[in-house]
Order: sequence, then structure tokens, then C-alpha cells
Amino acid sequence: LFVVHHGNRESIEVFELDARQKAPTLTWSGCAVAPDPIGLNSVVGLPDGGFVTTNFSPRGADAAGRGRMMAGENNGEVWEWHTGTGWKIVPGSESAGANGLEISKDGKWLYIGGWGSQSFIRLSRGQTPVKRDAVGVGFRVDNLRWAPDGALLAAGQGGTAPSQTSNVVKVDPNTLKFQELVRYPYSDAFSSGTVAIQIGKEIWVGSVRGDRIAIFPAAQTQLSR
Repeated sequence: LFVVHHGNRESIEVFELDARQKAPTLTWSGCAVAPDPIGLNSVVGLPDGGFVTTNFSPRGADAAGRGRMMAGENNGEVWEWHTGTGWKIVPGSESAGANGLEISKDGKWLYIGGWGSQSFIRLSRGQTPVKRDAVGVGFRVDNLRWAPDGALLAAGQGGTAPSQTSNVVKVDPNTLKFQELVRYPYSDAFSSGTVAIQIGKEIWVGSVRGDRIAIFPAAQTQLSR
């Protein structure tokens, strides 16, 4: 289990998860401390024990820098780490607010949530030349999760604070066509959706605010772009 850690160090913490018992246990096995000024956000593991992670916003960035990122200016990238080689930037990954992250089963493609650019990004890994495609989804993509049918769920925030909508789209990773599943207006009960997973015929949406999970029907409609 790879965990992004902020606090006394900016790092990826690694744990072994044992779910065989009724009460699962975690055992810490090590960490990789991020170079300054990387500000970590999402992480996915690699088959050989390494990982890939996003630099959403460098630590120490000022309000002006955040404003430029929100306007679509590149401010970060994706990094790859291995025991033998340490930290390296993934070629072609420079982005405006690289946020959520997923990886294909074969490890050849990365999928990135462009929070600043309001886009879904597909990036090749280990290929020359680098292949990169992006599609604008109309909201700030926060986190990505695989759906049972092989599509990706991208969740995030639309509009402007404090009255943001909570948005979820379903993206075909091959064609980059997408369908809107959720556009929920701000309410005192739930706001600022950040992540979505599919549970049966429902979409469960988490938030950076409050103490609730919102549940919506997983509508099946035609993919569009």
C-alpha cells in the first residue's frame, strides 16, 4: 500500500496490508522522501515495487503561482521512483495542477487529472516518442478511479468557490470519449466532490469537506466528447 504523506516530511510511505484476518493490519515497510520542492498528491504502484506520483503544486508556491496554475499554466509534473534509480520526471508529463493518477494494467499508459487545465490526460510511459492526448471535461479533475467495465471515473469540482458543483464523468481510456454521470450543485449537506468509485449500480462520491459520502445512480448513457 502506497500512501502520500504530508507533515514532518513530504514522502510516499509504504505499508504491507494483511486482510486475511477479521481486522486488517498494516505494517510499515519503508518510505521515499520527495525532493524539494515537490508537493505530492496521488500515487500508483508499479509491478516491480516502484511507484509513480503527481507533483500537484510545489511546496512554498505563492497565491500568484496558484492563480496561474488555475488559469492553465504548467506548474508541476509526474515523477517515477525506483529503488535503484531514485526519483525521475516522467517525460512529457508537465501539467497544470497534475492531480489524480491511474495506470493501465500493462504499465504503458498513465492517466492524469489536470486540475488546473480542467482536463483528462493520457500519457505514454516508456515509449519513444512520448504520446500524449488530453480532453477538456469542463471541471477541475481531482481524482481518478477505475470502473468495473474498464472505463475511468474522473471526479472534481466545477464552477467557482464557494458554490462549486461536484462533478463525475466516465472516460473511455482508448477513445477519450466521456459521459457525465454527476453534476451536483453546492449544498450544506455535500459539496466539493473529490473522488468517485462505482459500487454496483451506484456512484459513491467523497469530498474534501464535511463528513458524508454522496450516492448517485450509475446512469448508462452514450459516451460523448
